Amino acid sequence: MNKSPIYYDKKHVEFLETLWGKGYLSPGGKSEVEKILSGSRIQGKNILDLGCGSGGVTISLCRDFGAQKITGIDIEEPVCEIAKNRVEEFGLGKKIKIIRVEPGTLPFNNNEFDIVFSKDSMVHIKNKELIIKEINRVLKPGGKFLASDWCIRHDSELSTEMAYYLELEDLGFEMASPRLYQNLLLEAGFENIILENRNSWYLEEAQNEVALLSGQLRTVFENKYSKEYTAISIKTWNAMIEVLKTGEHCPHHIKAGKPAR
Repeated sequence: MNKSPIYYDKKHVEFLETLWGKGYLSPGGKSEVEKILSGSRIQGKNILDLGCGSGGVTISLCRDFGAQKITGIDIEEPVCEIAKNRVEEFGLGKKIKIIRVEPGTLPFNNNEFDIVFSKDSMVHIKNKELIIKEINRVLKPGGKFLASDWCIRHDSELSTEMAYYLELEDLGFEMASPRLYQNLLLEAGFENIILENRNSWYLEEAQNEVALLSGQLRTVFENKYSKEYTAISIKTWNAMIEVLKTGEHCPHHIKAGKPAR
């Protein structure tokens, strides 16, 4: 059996954290987490962080937002090890558990979590129908699914620009449309579904990011990661900006509730 590729090795994690902050492998930091959580209280809750990456969001859910217990899961060993070390550094080992899992069904009991949280990680999951059903299964009645994800506007063939961007990105993205998410959430039994388009926000953010990569941080990145690596990253960001401008790339916040008994 061929091993799955590692998309987030130490070098790539360090690159993204230099750009987005320690522990963050997607944009927005604590403020974006806060927006995803808006309207929901997580103090004292038992949370599953789906796609915990290098642990920054997981730790923030505990330290900044008061979650009582968090299980962070990811499929890649390098990020899980970084996240585990980060949890220990913050002395949160009694509240946070990091587990590497295999793709597919979630290794948890029915009705186990108050909240399933995910920040920009479901883009890596191909079988969206299965994961939405699994999220519903592991949530307690009355529980909530709170997430953000990198979506594509449509369910049809990729534009030339989007295909070019995804080829450059080379992170195994499996983008779904907001309409597909809406339908899958309804089919799984969720209610009170909210999808918020964050395209305009991230277009501005991405333009600022490429300005940093091309400008004041370019020498820093070139010295740390090489000129070639930095140039390819700038090329990728510029390609992403083009599909953000057309709206084909449309990051969304996704919120839904599992009905109470």
